[in-house]
Amino acid sequence: MHDKQIRRRRAVLALLVVISLALLTDYFGESASSPLHSIQRGIATVLSPLQSGASTVLSPFRDAVNYVGSTFNAKSQLSQVRAENARLKSELASVQYEGLQYKKVAAILNLDKSYSLTQYAPESANVIGENPSLWYKSITLDKGSSAGVKLYDPVVGPGGLVGDVSKLGSDYSVVALVTSPNFAISATIENQQGASGLIQPRVGDPSTLMLNDLPANANVSNNQLVVTASWKDTTNSTESIAPAGIPIGTVSSTNPQSSVLENQQVQVTPSVDLQRLTLVQILTHPHAG
Repeated sequence: MHDKQIRRRRAVLALLVVISLALLTDYFGESASSPLHSIQRGIATVLSPLQSGASTVLSPFRDAVNYVGSTFNAKSQLSQVRAENARLKSELASVQYEGLQYKKVAAILNLDKSYSLTQYAPESANVIGENPSLWYKSITLDKGSSAGVKLYDPVVGPGGLVGDVSKLGSDYSVVALVTSPNFAISATIENQQGASGLIQPRVGDPSTLMLNDLPANANVSNNQLVVTASWKDTTNSTESIAPAGIPIGTVSSTNPQSSVLENQQVQVTPSVDLQRLTLVQILTHPHAG
């Protein structure tokens, strides 16, 4: 019984193949006006409205699928663009930081050369902490006694004097800035008279220094350079903390006294931008030579 069904199916299949071949042969062999071609055109005419309608009905779904696909593609491209943008920003920030550091190193090296600071055994140090106080009292460096740093060693930065070491550890040091309320150092105005006085921060204005105790007849004008003044007291073996000639700032305003018996006082703007210090040098042998 099973074999008969198989033979019957094979016979039907063979018959259908023969009929299909016959129809194909007849279709391609006949002219355009033949019955088979007419039937084809009729079927196409009947199904054409159905095909158009189906296309119209399915068009929103097709558009939705295309929109979803394009949206996912756009999001993927946006993520790639954002990642590339973040990478480029990071590289730009790194290049800008390196450029800024290079400028600061160049400024310090220029200071060394201009004022012969190499004879004082300068030790380069990075600023690793700063006092957030309004008075700009101090900064912390990453070099200490293990690097040869001592208390009261002067510290210089791009532009001139920064301050002196006020606290010391084996691997760190705290620097009292020139704007610290307790800081004071002797200074000289670089002019023909070379008038000297004492540099101290201006009360109520941490960004400004005052050069006090100048002779009343000292010829002082704006934009004159103020530098450290070296002195030594042989009676008690004391001397100034810094070598002579290191820039401190420039005269920004004068206030001469009317009496020749009184001293005059001038305002000085620091040469160093104390709010943006990242690299400095500690003069570990400030009185060498």
